[in-house]
Amino acid sequence: MSTYAADDIRSRLTTSTPTRAVDVSTPIRPAQWIEFHSFTPTVVGPNGSRTWIARAANLVIAYTEARAGDVFARAAQPDEYAVLMYSSSAPVTVSAAGRTESVSEEALVVVPPGDSEIRVDGDGTLIRLFSNRAEDLCASAVNAAAYAEPDERVAPLAPWPDPVGGFALRVYRLADTPIAEGRFGRIFRTTNLMVNFLAEEPKPRDVRKLSPHHHDDFEQVSLAVKGRFMHHIRYPWGPDSTRWRPDESREIATPSICVIPPPTVHTTQGVGPHQQLIDIFSPPREDFSASGWVLNADDYPMR
Repeated sequence: MSTYAADDIRSRLTTSTPTRAVDVSTPIRPAQWIEFHSFTPTVVGPNGSRTWIARAANLVIAYTEARAGDVFARAAQPDEYAVLMYSSSAPVTVSAAGRTESVSEEALVVVPPGDSEIRVDGDGTLIRLFSNRAEDLCASAVNAAAYAEPDERVAPLAPWPDPVGGFALRVYRLADTPIAEGRFGRIFRTTNLMVNFLAEEPKPRDVRKLSPHHHDDFEQVSLAVKGRFMHHIRYPWGPDSTRWRPDESREIATPSICVIPPPTVHTTQGVGPHQQLIDIFSPPREDFSASGWVLNADDYPMR
């Protein structure tokens, strides 16, 4: 079920085709509700940076309250990863593949495979997004046990085509692509991820204009970076009534993620006076890609 208001631009999306058939009796996994501050940091840096690592089926998020001077390096990283920067992010200097970029504004930074280094130039938030090929990070996730066995309802990660011109350090500054009428958020993709920077909302969401919808075979990771949110999740019934789950409507503080499993019906409601949500998917979404909304589509072809 997908129910968008008539003026919600997503009502125009072409219906996605599931990548494979899934038996209706396959269990539906519970959602993952992770408020980072409720866990002990996974890693503490030399200068006091505190990092929490959490995962979904195909991706890993490293959320860091970073301190100036700490360095975050990856050696022989097997595929691309991304640095997600919003208004409270720490300024950073990123080095990879013979190139160095200093970034201090809202942006998506795509880091190529291989060796790389991120130096934190001032206190703030550092958010890194990896695919599940970063096996060391998967193993250290606070919710690693939830994925000890693969979720059979989630399509496995199949990388999309290599970027035009080859892998490179790329910086997409949000100031170059402001929120625009006729486009949903600000969407970027890589070979293994998709990120949608939704607009900051200066008031609670209209309770009469929510958007319950479902995804057939991919998870949605909703990253709350400002404010307070209520995630509403409805679990469809299957033939085995012993596996039915009640609806969930739970408030979650920031910083946090909610990993929303398929094929649950879900919608998210900002309930604070000011909030920002960022949605993350792995692999990239076919429907968003076909919509023309992807801002770096010239660099990253569709499969």
